[in-house]
Amino acid sequence: MTQILPVVVCGGSGTRIWPLSRESLPKQFLPLVGSQSTFKTLLSILASNAAFAPPVVISNHDYRFLVAEQMAEAGVDGEIILETAPRDTAASVAVATELALRRSPDTIVGVFAADHAIADAEAFETLCRRAAAAASQGELVGLAVKPAYPATEYGYMQPTGSLASGLSKVGAFVEKPDAATAVRLIEEGYLWNSGDLFFRADVMAREIAAHAPELAAAARASLDQAKPDLQFLVLPAAPFEATLAQSIDTAVVRKSARAAMIVGDFGWADTGNWPAVHALSPRDERGNSVRGDGIVLDASNVFIRSEEGLTAVIGVDNVVVVSTGDAVLVANAEQAGKIRDLVEQMKRAGRREPLEHKRIYRPWGYYQSVDHGARHQVKRISVKPGGKLSLQKHFHRAEHWVVVKGVAEVTLDGTVSLLKENESIYLPIGCIHRLANPGEIDLEIIEVQTGGYLGEDDIVRIEDIYNRN
Repeated sequence: MTQILPVVVCGGSGTRIWPLSRESLPKQFLPLVGSQSTFKTLLSILASNAAFAPPVVISNHDYRFLVAEQMAEAGVDGEIILETAPRDTAASVAVATELALRRSPDTIVGVFAADHAIADAEAFETLCRRAAAAASQGELVGLAVKPAYPATEYGYMQPTGSLASGLSKVGAFVEKPDAATAVRLIEEGYLWNSGDLFFRADVMAREIAAHAPELAAAARASLDQAKPDLQFLVLPAAPFEATLAQSIDTAVVRKSARAAMIVGDFGWADTGNWPAVHALSPRDERGNSVRGDGIVLDASNVFIRSEEGLTAVIGVDNVVVVSTGDAVLVANAEQAGKIRDLVEQMKRAGRREPLEHKRIYRPWGYYQSVDHGARHQVKRISVKPGGKLSLQKHFHRAEHWVVVKGVAEVTLDGTVSLLKENESIYLPIGCIHRLANPGEIDLEIIEVQTGGYLGEDDIVRIEDIYNRN
């Protein structure tokens, strides 16, 4: 069988997994279940099966370096396409379809979400092969999952009429029903819609042209105008500005006479909220799950995720407690869906916590604020081997750097010097400077900033190997 072209949709901000998931570091890049992110787990599954070609990853422009880093860590080569004006999965799939069509009209495409958990890789690969075989015959094939409970956070599909190879036509789609409706749907034989979708490129192209012609035109224009940037292909914003932000199911699949499904058990779950993560986590005899430094006493059905410090819970039931370095969430598990509303409330109040963690990741490594006052800030900066910050200057602050690990290559007004552990340097206001790591281990420095304004926007980049503005 011809290899499947996997398209991994890697957008979304994961607000219902706050405070662990932030706008700058969303859930698909976090180890929610197990030791690695759902994105890396999916990449590893795809790379280990001969059924799949190297993947195409479609992501938000803001996540480009996170995507590239996790692909490199997983040892996966592939194409990274960046959306500067995301419009949900309809736009992503339209672009993927046009890309596949230009390779070969009979390319079989499999679309996967980066934030879904897959427990049984072998069963997943077998089901994907069956779905791809059906897609080669002209069907738009979704992977369906037998419901484990009346979920209100998932979409449902109604199987109707049998096709060859265990397929069914889709009689109806229902998106995120209320609790009573979810119970009724399960009684009527509806299945969960995993969101994974298989199709032949020329077939999907015709369906998009028939049901959402504006998407087809935007995808063509977008790829025609796309520009390479480092290892990325950057799509322009303009072609999709006039299109609706909607899912591919809403825009095309549910309108198509070719919509079909195939059901399988491959340990699928959407990590869309904390109760879902709890269900996927190891639990004790009372249903409690603790990850990190946590203690539970006389409690049941409690989920604890403690990133920093001890979290202790006594005498409660059905509660989610998530503690990070700068925020603590305590929620009734049945009210966990309201976390999104809470995040929006914090954004309106101008709070930083929905947007970023104390530790801020950059393509060269990360920095973390340790202490700050009206005229000073202390940061811990870690630079990966070969990493290099931009050549830059500041108008409002001076900096002191102290090396605590590794070797630092410091450029100061054109002079390059090496600093070892316990050595330091002073960078006056207005100087042109750069920090780089020429060594083979991580470089760590303590930076002390002093001045009247310490905002991150007080940076004039003169040169940057990562092509940032």
